Parts: sequence; C-alpha cells; structure tokens
Amino acid sequence: MSKEQLKLNKSLSPSQVWALALGSIVGWGCFVLPGDMFLPQAGILGTLIGFVVGAILICFVAVCYSYMIKYAPVAGGAFAYAYVGYGPTAAFVCGWALVLGYVAIIGIDVAALALIFRFLFPGVFEFGSLYFIAGWEVYTGEVLLMTTATLLFGWMNYRGTSFAGKFQVVLTVLLTLGIVALFTGSASLETAQIGNLYPLFAEHRTTLSCVLTIFAISPFLFAGFDTVPQAAEEFTFKPERARNIMIVAILCGVVLYSLVTLAVGIAIPYPEMLAKMDVMRASGGTAWATGEVASMAFGKMGAVVLACAVMGAVCTGINGFYIATSRLLLSMARGRILPAWFGDIHPVYRSPYKAILFTIAIVLLTPFAGRSVVVWIVDMSSVGTGIGYLFSCLAARRVLLGSPAVEDRSMRMFCCIMGTITALLCIGLLLIPGSPACIGEASRWCMVAWTGMGVFFYFSNKSEWAKLPEAELRANILGRTDIPVFFKTKEPQGLVQTEGASD
Repeated sequence: MSKEQLKLNKSLSPSQVWALALGSIVGWGCFVLPGDMFLPQAGILGTLIGFVVGAILICFVAVCYSYMIKYAPVAGGAFAYAYVGYGPTAAFVCGWALVLGYVAIIGIDVAALALIFRFLFPGVFEFGSLYFIAGWEVYTGEVLLMTTATLLFGWMNYRGTSFAGKFQVVLTVLLTLGIVALFTGSASLETAQIGNLYPLFAEHRTTLSCVLTIFAISPFLFAGFDTVPQAAEEFTFKPERARNIMIVAILCGVVLYSLVTLAVGIAIPYPEMLAKMDVMRASGGTAWATGEVASMAFGKMGAVVLACAVMGAVCTGINGFYIATSRLLLSMARGRILPAWFGDIHPVYRSPYKAILFTIAIVLLTPFAGRSVVVWIVDMSSVGTGIGYLFSCLAARRVLLGSPAVEDRSMRMFCCIMGTITALLCIGLLLIPGSPACIGEASRWCMVAWTGMGVFFYFSNKSEWAKLPEAELRANILGRTDIPVFFKTKEPQGLVQTEGASD
C-alpha cells in the first residue's frame, strides 16, 4: 500500500456524507432553471415526470456505485471502478470526463453568486465594468466576490474534511428550510391556484420531448450523489451504508427540486411569469423567476428567505464538489495516470492539498468568463458525469460476472443493466444531433478543448504508468493488491476475493 494512502483522515459520519450528497445535488440549478429551462421547455408536469423518471433510473446507477464502494472503498469513485473493470486507459477517460463534470458544477455555483448579489444588493458589486462576453457584463466587484468565495472554500478543504463535513450539514439544513419556506409562502399567496400550473406541458413541444429534455440532464441535476464514492476512503462507517445514503439523498433532491419548481409555477399563471421575465431581460434587468416569487410571497423579507436557501445550495455545491474533484485527482495521481504532484497529502491537514490548489486554479477562471459562458459547461457536465455513470455500471457488471459467490446475482445484474441503459440514454440525448436535449455548438467546442487537454495529459504521462507492474498500479489506485481486477493483465492476480462484491 502506498504511503500517502494511509494519510487521509476517516472523519466523515453518515450524516455528513448524506449532507455532502444532498447539498451537492441541490445546487444553483434548483433555483435558476425553473424559470430559465424547466417551465419554458417542459411545463410543470413534464418537469415533474422528468424528475421522477430521472431519479428512479439514477437510483439504479447509485446501487451499482454501492456495489463498487464495498468492493473497493477508496478515493476516486468511478475512476477506480473503471480501472477495476477495464484498465488504466478506460480509467483515464472516465476520470478526465468526471473532472470536467465536477469542476463545471463548482464553476456554475461560483458564478451564481454574482446573480444572487445582483438580486439581494442591486448595484453594490456592479462596479468597475471590464467587458461584455456572450451578452453578460463582467464587473470588477463581482470578480472579487467570486474569487473570494473560491479561495474561501478552497482554504476550508485545504485544511481537511472534518470542518468541511460539519459545515456541510449546517448548510444543508439551511438549504432545506429555505426551500420549504419559499414553497409555503408561494402557495399561500392569494393568486396561487392549481390553474396557474397550466399548460402542463410546454405548448411548442411534444409530451415525450418535454420529459426527455428534463431526463437528459439528470446527470447534472442529481450528480451530487456520486460525491459519496469519491469520499469513501474517509468514511467512519461501513461502506455498505453508502447505498441507502445515496438513494435517500437522490429522493430528497427530487422533493426539493419539485418544491422550488412548483413555487415558481403556482404563484401566478406561469406563462405570465415567463413573459414577465422576457420583458425584464429585454430591458436589461436581472430576470430571475424564483426571486420574483420570493418577493411576491414575503415582500422585502423575500430576499432574506431566498438568500438562506440559495446560499445554502451554492455553498454546499461548491464545498461538495471541491471534495469530489480533489479526491478524484488524488486517485488519478496515485496511479500515475496524472502527474504524481496531484497526489501529495498535506503532512498536517491530511488533505490532497495540491489537487485542491489545482481545482482552485481552474475555478478561478470562472469569475472572468461571465455567467453566459459558464452556462455552456452545464451541458458538458452532464456528459462528463454520464460517462462516469456508464463506466461504473459496466464495471459493477463485470465484477459480478467474475465473482463466483454473489448473493441475488440476477437482481444485481438487473440493476447494472438498468444503470447502463440510463447512462447511455443520457449521453445519447445530449450528443445525438436532433435530440430534444442535444447540447449547443458552444458547449461542443468547450468539450473539444477539454478533450484536447486530456489527450495532452494522457500521452505526457503514459510513459510513466505504462511501465509500472500491474500489481503496483493496482496497489496505488485500490490501496491493496488482493482486490481482483477484470481486464487482461500479463501478471497473475492470485486468489480472487469475492466478499467485496456481495452485500
């Protein structure tokens, strides 16, 4: 076992891991997408059906993750699982796609701070105009605000997960209470009535396309559950409990997403709300349907209520994905698939501090990119996390097939098949031209640029990991040499251990 793997603290309790998952699931998108995407492109019923279908199918993916968490409870999550099933090249592809997905979500949450403060404190941070980019004006004040937040959460994670985990619980409670208050206030308005939710589906689209549009971004909406396997090495509890933690977090996420969307839809007829937002955009104002509903429900106090919920969502998302990204980079560095520099553990705080510094450096580009550019990478995030889901489900299937003593094999195989289908559907809907959820041209070019960077890292470091004996590579990535892998190797693996595959 490599020395640095002994240095990560086991400091995350079940409640902290659940808060990590739920807080990462319910991010900024929960508050901005109801007025910007959900209701305009799917309608209220199309959105809710898309949530439920996506969550049910994503739960199959979570079950596959739970098999692999028990089989190999190490940092790295899907990257480590892809290695178990398909070897180092597949692991790199999976890991690099996930880094994109995770960093994109941190970026969108950091960028959300500018919009929040434009709503809460109009004009306060809008000083020192720098330039326009894709229709969004970048201000010095907002750059300083977002840079400060990026550095603050980076510093918190730099100092280890103990405090970050406790802080995550507080933020998640704040987030939940804020959303419940928002829905209660909206539903209590005199204008609120069920008839405001019509039309149930977007009028310019078919019922199926409405549902598929929401389902396709399920990897983005529910991506936070897979922060759990990234932190598996730091659990203070048995890995078997991870399955229920992830599923409960996904289901709670569906409820919270639905409450916010219903709050926006029920206050007044939602087509009127959307038209109102269009007028505000045309006049150069900050159009935010959720903020408008909060003001209608609570007056000046609406800003405070919404601030509690949104700040909780944004901060839990940033914190959770800092943990996930840094652990993923750590695992890739352990296998020498990324430069070993990323794998250094801090001698005092026992955190992957260089991976955290790299994450900070990438996210610090966000304040200068403008919100419109950051929105482009949301689609890429869904593709990246979808690839991670696919490799994890395929690896779980391969482990089950290769392990002779597995209980409930047929049910477990069914979950793997359903998880694989879910991942393929999500990726296909995002990438196939003509799909109702196909990503835009700007997102595709951003994805090409990220792929090019990945090719550079892959070939610049391949000479180092390719010469390592498989047993050493396995020890680096999985922490032990007695965990079987299921791709062709030139070296004998020894006795196959099957207990990790059963539950």
